[in-house]
Amino acid sequence: MTRMNRVWFKGAKYHITSRGVRKLPLFYDDQDRRKYITLIEEAMELYSFNLQAYCLMPNHVHLQAECIETPPSQIMNFIHTKYAKYFNKRYDYTGHVFENRYGSELITSINYELEASRYIHLNPVKANLVSRPEEYLWSSYRFYISKDKHPLTISTKQILSYFPGPAIEHYINYVNQKMTQANVSSLFHSSGEVF
Repeated sequence: MTRMNRVWFKGAKYHITSRGVRKLPLFYDDQDRRKYITLIEEAMELYSFNLQAYCLMPNHVHLQAECIETPPSQIMNFIHTKYAKYFNKRYDYTGHVFENRYGSELITSINYELEASRYIHLNPVKANLVSRPEEYLWSSYRFYISKDKHPLTISTKQILSYFPGPAIEHYINYVNQKMTQANVSSLFHSSGEVF
């Protein structure tokens, strides 16, 4: 069966997800997480895209990206091929590291752009890894709400521009609001499963 081509055009924004094969961990420790972040950084140097949000969960990844000149397939192929080689070598594994190809949802509205950002940043809370999103070390949330420098260039300006001043305070309130079932259901993937 032929796979359908994904929609891409210059400047398209996506909520990208990828999960470990058989829902197994993608990251066993901070070294693994740092490696994945380093690969995102390398991809940002090679390809033209803005990273608006990210979250590295134990067995899956969320990225929110604006692909300026490069299709997400090229970006994700670069990151995941290199990470799979690293991961298999480090743990003396063979075979696939990622389950299927990455998932991508085209962001077609400001509302969805905001909801995706909030969903990504609340993922560790929903998974009971932390009680507040700013406690999680492996997402971009802390860099939205503080002036801390991040090793990656996180493009917070677009998301924050949707809020009146003080934008950071309004974004914190927005993220902390409970998501309604309608908001959650809009983030379902075509498989019907939420990461």
